[in-house]
Amino acid sequence: MPILGLIKEGKVPSDNRVALTPKQCKWFIEQFPNWEIHVESSATRCFQDKEYQREGIKVVEDISNATILLGIKEVPIAQIIPGKTYLFFSHTKKQQPYNQPLFHAMMDKGISLIDYECLEHEDGQRLIGFGFFAGIVGAHNGIMAYGNKTRQFQLGRVKEVKDYMELVHTYFGLKLPNIKIAVTGSGRVAHGILEIMNLMDVQQVEPDEYNSRAYAYPVYVHLKGRDLYVHKETGLYDRMDFHHHPENYNCVFNQFLKHTNILMNGIYWEKGIPPLFTVEDLKEDDYALTTVADITDDAHGSVPINLGDATIEDPVYGVEINSLQKTAPYLPNCIDIMAVGNLPNELPRDASRFFGEQLIKYVLPDLIGAGNDIIKKATMLDKGKLTEHYQHLTSYAKH
Repeated sequence: MPILGLIKEGKVPSDNRVALTPKQCKWFIEQFPNWEIHVESSATRCFQDKEYQREGIKVVEDISNATILLGIKEVPIAQIIPGKTYLFFSHTKKQQPYNQPLFHAMMDKGISLIDYECLEHEDGQRLIGFGFFAGIVGAHNGIMAYGNKTRQFQLGRVKEVKDYMELVHTYFGLKLPNIKIAVTGSGRVAHGILEIMNLMDVQQVEPDEYNSRAYAYPVYVHLKGRDLYVHKETGLYDRMDFHHHPENYNCVFNQFLKHTNILMNGIYWEKGIPPLFTVEDLKEDDYALTTVADITDDAHGSVPINLGDATIEDPVYGVEINSLQKTAPYLPNCIDIMAVGNLPNELPRDASRFFGEQLIKYVLPDLIGAGNDIIKKATMLDKGKLTEHYQHLTSYAKH
């Protein structure tokens, strides 16, 4: 009988999310009785071993009998089981140098790799991900950081609450000052940010009004691709053309810098896409920006003063604008950066439940069945070989 395996997360710092919750595992084996699920024992997972066992799911020390292995973060090289099919976020799609040894190891060990990040609808929209809860936690942390800097209000940490509903209750009575917040992006991350904006009673305004008016209450502007990028020659925005030829576009976000106190960045970025602003824009000294929640979190990417990851334990650092040196947070003459790569870990049970629902709805039936084009296009390696959709990674794949 084929076995679906949930692996123990091995990356350090440890990730406590999981691809399927205990009740989702139970549902799966009821719907697909010709399959088993084995869960690799873990002391750090947000759902305890006994919670799986309570639902009749087998917990094992050795997961090597599994046919398909589901993880979350990158699997350490030493833990890769040769010849298996893995699903996890490999962070190799953008040819990230730090994961090139992992990519080579998977090739050497004959791994078939299906990357969650590459599972997409026909229009390129991501099929599955933790973006919504990254947006939830990132937006909260951005507002928290602004409160810590200005000392006008105080928010607690997300990781200190039991779940999302308890987080919502912490906003009762919260009265924010008359701040202006720019939210970028149109995907799940942005939807999570907007959820927090609504819960905190921050009002949405249009871009032209945002730049031209003062408000007696907190407001946000939601900036999507067409609001941020214009073609260098035509002055227009075409989504498909932009994604194929981002080098032909300029970013116009700098017009919002002088009006924005907090930037909530949820826009997709990869090499070649213009940053939202430049360091030179900040040195003109004509900006209101004090806090950036870079939820997309690409070091030196869409936010050029993102100097690298912080941690859940210590999520905010300062950047001194003239020297571009990292400092302690909340100092004068600095912009505070909240940049954490595993934000959903602050609400791991809710985030795992949300992720598992998408996995069940969009991926698992085809994965264990005949497959489909979506899974085929997300398969980066087939038994250690680059697939046709990833031939552009040939140089990255070379030893």
